[in-house]
Amino acid sequence: MMVGSMDDPLMLDANAVAGDLYDLFGVELTAVLHQCASCGNRAAVGTLRAWTRGPGTVLRCSVCSDVVLRWSRTSSGMVLDLRGAALIEVPRA
Repeated sequence: MMVGSMDDPLMLDANAVAGDLYDLFGVELTAVLHQCASCGNRAAVGTLRAWTRGPGTVLRCSVCSDVVLRWSRTSSGMVLDLRGAALIEVPRA
């Protein structure tokens, strides 16, 4: 089985990391629209597929499986990589 395979038994959806997303961005993100930079899929962040058992968290596109978001906690803070997201559309409060 390849890494990021959609039939990976360790895969969750991004709703499982809603608390972490809130800590990172300060807003509830699971219903917010994202667009995959690789395939252009537009959907709620909560539809991303989550892998949480590594040294960090990886969220992959539910259509093409490419990495959209990833983050890791370090001794000095947080490392956040958003390069797989063409956009994350957070509405005004």
